[in-house]
Amino acid sequence: MLNPENIQKLANWTMPFGKYHGRTLIDLPEEYLLWFDKKGFPEGELGSLMQLALAMRIEGLENVIRPLKNTSDK
Repeated sequence: MLNPENIQKLANWTMPFGKYHGRTLIDLPEEYLLWFDKKGFPEGELGSLMQLALAMRIEGLENVIRPLKNTSDK
């Protein structure tokens, strides 16, 4: 799950729905990601990337991801 491609996606994919529609996954609030952790993440790649975003935030590594924004397509 933690590979360069997923890290790049985490930095550039935007949330496709909800309160934070349009915000990059790495910039989603931790509380929002924790809510999904309790209620269930979306299926598929989006859910996997959201789980990775939560793990990175819990470990305090989001600032490692942010410099990668807009360096490639989704």
